[in-house]
Amino acid sequence: MARRDEPQLAPSPPTTTETRRILLLTSAASFLLPCMGSALNVAMPAIGAEFHASAVVLNWIVGAFLVASAALLLPAGRLADLVGRKRVFVAGMLGHAVTSLGCAFAPRAASLIVLRFLQGGSAAFGFATGMAILTAAAPPNQRGRALGIVNGAVYAGLTLGPVLGGAITQHLGWRAIFLASSLVSAAVGIGMAAGVGQEWRAARQGRFDLPGAAVYACCVAALIAGLSAWRTLPAGRWLALAAAAGLFVFLQRQATVAEPLLDVGLFRNTIFAFSNLAALIHYSATFAVSFLLSLYLQVTLGLDPQRTGLVLLVQPAIMTVLSPLSGWISDRVEPRLVASSGMLLTLAGLLALSTLRLDSDTATVIAILLVLGAGFGLFSSPNSNAVMSAVDRSQYGVGSATLATMRLVGQSLSLAAVAVLFAHFFGTEPISPAHAATLVESNHVTFLLFAVLCAFGVAASLARGRMHHP
Repeated sequence: MARRDEPQLAPSPPTTTETRRILLLTSAASFLLPCMGSALNVAMPAIGAEFHASAVVLNWIVGAFLVASAALLLPAGRLADLVGRKRVFVAGMLGHAVTSLGCAFAPRAASLIVLRFLQGGSAAFGFATGMAILTAAAPPNQRGRALGIVNGAVYAGLTLGPVLGGAITQHLGWRAIFLASSLVSAAVGIGMAAGVGQEWRAARQGRFDLPGAAVYACCVAALIAGLSAWRTLPAGRWLALAAAAGLFVFLQRQATVAEPLLDVGLFRNTIFAFSNLAALIHYSATFAVSFLLSLYLQVTLGLDPQRTGLVLLVQPAIMTVLSPLSGWISDRVEPRLVASSGMLLTLAGLLALSTLRLDSDTATVIAILLVLGAGFGLFSSPNSNAVMSAVDRSQYGVGSATLATMRLVGQSLSLAAVAVLFAHFFGTEPISPAHAATLVESNHVTFLLFAVLCAFGVAASLARGRMHHP
């Protein structure tokens, strides 16, 4: 596997204590962002009641963060490779602290949307660089384990977010979620700035492709917004298609400029290319599962929201436990084998979900969620290990940002697919117990579609090639 070996600016290898500190700080950041996002979902009704906001406005309060994060991940990763990953990480976390504080005191819905956009942009700088810093600091034979711990922190945030969000909203109000996020972000940023003496960046300095970054950010933002509005606005699909065409032109230009934002030559590396493709497919096939099951459990089986939340906690809880273990295994066994076995379990879980009926019981759903959680837990950390091990040390920021972008775009594609299928099955009818049979039928088709997509993901995962060479 050929790679360009540019020197990496790091005065000396980090000590064991410093590596552990980096692991702690990056894990805290990885826990915070999904925890806050899932906690905020629980607080949406309270926000809507205070601001008298419509469903569309509430959707933008959530979506503004996603759009900004996806648009700025790759530019932030490239900037970090040039000016220093720790510096960009610290700036991102402190920016996230300031914007979270602003969100806590937002006087109206419109200002909250703007602040959420700024918050998502600052979060992108942390997302794009945290994994890159950890990859550079961890010894190669312990990289999978370290990345597994970070992925476990992500799933722990997803698991605890709804519980914490519900408790905070009920007893302290929704604004306290943003205040807590501000405090943790500030602590992580200050901890990295004061507690880590190293800096990592390419010793050969290049120029930042500002025009390319602007085109990329606009196209990705338009793609996410277009996919989100695919069902509700006729212009949404045209916006998404135009954005996809713009991204194609962007990639063509990146192949010719002297200092590209994204080195398209990375995708000639089969491990990097197929690992990112596998991530895109896996998130596209799984992200909407919790949303669909939430509707199924409440509309079809008649569970209340609290019991539904407890059932849905099963999957991220299993993912939290298995991610560090699968990362450790991927240091010793080919990551493609571990990740592919995880995706096969996901495929089996999706096929099982497609068989749910009007009279299925909760125990069946829990059993399937155990399989899905195991599949995701086995897939994510080895796949991350493969991506980060496939790039040169000078491009860890871009590698980390590319993988995170695959995740966000995959999540948007998953929700867009559900929106299209719901439009077909329900039209303008509301989703209510009176239409439970239609919901089961639409879920049957959706889960089968996701299973077929996942089968292609297994093929992509297996095709990536060997990472460990004798």
